[in-house]
Amino acid sequence: MIKVTIVNLVKHLTLQINTMEIIGYILAFAVGISLGLIGGGGSILTLPILVYVMGIGPEQGTAYSLFIVGSTALFSGIQYAQQKKVDFKTALIFGLPAIASVYLTRAYIVPMIPDLVMSFGTFTLSKPLSFMLLFAVVMLFAAISMMKPSKQKEESIEKPIHYNYPMILTEGVLVGILTGIVGAGGGFLIIPALVLFARLPMKLAVGTSLIIIATKSLIGFIGDIQNRSDIDWKLIIIFSIISILGSFVGNRFAQSIDNAKLKKIFAWFVLVMGTYIILKELLFK
Repeated sequence: MIKVTIVNLVKHLTLQINTMEIIGYILAFAVGISLGLIGGGGSILTLPILVYVMGIGPEQGTAYSLFIVGSTALFSGIQYAQQKKVDFKTALIFGLPAIASVYLTRAYIVPMIPDLVMSFGTFTLSKPLSFMLLFAVVMLFAAISMMKPSKQKEESIEKPIHYNYPMILTEGVLVGILTGIVGAGGGFLIIPALVLFARLPMKLAVGTSLIIIATKSLIGFIGDIQNRSDIDWKLIIIFSIISILGSFVGNRFAQSIDNAKLKKIFAWFVLVMGTYIILKELLFK
């Protein structure tokens, strides 16, 4: 009787694990759609899916997120490049400092963060908890940023581009560090920076952002490979392939869907998710 109960329990747990993986892979499609549609938001979806659905630890999840988002952004960026909606000179100017900082952050800074960051009485801030809370705060700021109506008028793609080099370089370094710590592609920061400081029209900003995200995320992942050997390649490759397929669908819909409305809906979703993570990690752990 006990043996039968144990067998049934094991079957139930196995089915539950498989079901959660299936749900995670279905949600991976949404990651690709997000990147294909609005040129960002992939990491905001990816990390919570990996942690809460796939059962990956937060630190490992940030590494997986870099590979998944980087791969998806690369394929989506290629689609935009074929439509002549990528400014490669701007991608290089912004991308170089971002690439350098994300690599250094993943290879050297993240491994140096102690397992116990700090403690206040009975409250302890662990390394995984600090990653999730920082990611949630980034999500809240991203949501607020996306909710604000854009004051930038759509300019012609052929119009000459004037660069604010100091601001572009500074923004590139900051986005790279953020990407390195929380595994976020940073599209919600890159696109406004390209519009404001490089004065790119939105059509070019989205495509250029994808190329920057792809390059710095994948190079940041290389920094992880140096420090860990427990990477589940099967999981991240399957997740990435599904996400890439989603990006093709997102790119197709981007031709006809009003991006302003889509961004507002996505912003509310991000706001709810960020709030949920904070409440879950602090109150319902």
